[in-house]
Amino acid sequence: MLSSAVNRARAARREESGFTLIELLIVIVILGVLSGIVVFSVRGITDNSKESACKAEVKTVAVAIEAYRADKGTYPTTVTILGTTGFLRSSDTKYVNDALGANGTMTLSSTPGTCTAG
Repeated sequence: MLSSAVNRARAARREESGFTLIELLIVIVILGVLSGIVVFSVRGITDNSKESACKAEVKTVAVAIEAYRADKGTYPTTVTILGTTGFLRSSDTKYVNDALGANGTMTLSSTPGTCTAG
């Protein structure tokens, strides 16, 4: 009786169909291609966010420069002055260098490339 139950179980397993090695490899390759596409898409989003952060900082510093000029009558000589006089929350800027021209122009440097307020 036990042997007939074991034989029936073995026969049932033989009739079950499963995935072949080729089918599994095809699925793995498809998943690899899809993950590669997602990784490159996300990388572009990160680059866009750095560019947006740079542009936002440039606009913030530009507004602070104009506010300083409106209040003091002259352009500030450095970005640090904007922080110490309260026109910027912090004078530690990531994209705008501490160099201002006589007419309020800014020198920019950034990882995603030079950006401008515009």
